[in-house]
Amino acid sequence: QVQLVESGGGLVQAGGSLRLSCVASGRTFRSYAMGWFRQAPGKEREFVAAISWSGDTTYYTTSVKGRFTISRDNAKNSTYLQMNSLKPEDTAVYYCAAPKGALTTVQHIHIPAYDYWGQGTQVTVSS
Repeated sequence: QVQLVESGGGLVQAGGSLRLSCVASGRTFRSYAMGWFRQAPGKEREFVAAISWSGDTTYYTTSVKGRFTISRDNAKNSTYLQMNSLKPEDTAVYYCAAPKGALTTVQHIHIPAYDYWGQGTQVTVSS
């Protein structure tokens, strides 16, 4: 049973920073891509960032490029999302996710490609 547990959310003022963490258990972490997604109240869940199994390739949605950085530490079965210059529109529940198998390049940014999800962590950015 694959389990993903996020942490690091909270309340921060606009312009501030947060670092989200996601710890995986239940299988070989280093073999799979990882993704971060978010869902704001009244909106659909959306892609934020993803990282390939090797860590060599990262993907970002346009609105977070230059502000957010995804990384992974396979020795700790963990992936991270460093969020800088936060804006009120970044307010959402943030989820980490993992696929059952390998992903194509295009699949890294698509929600249906991910099979395992964490419980989410709330990020609130005040203006």
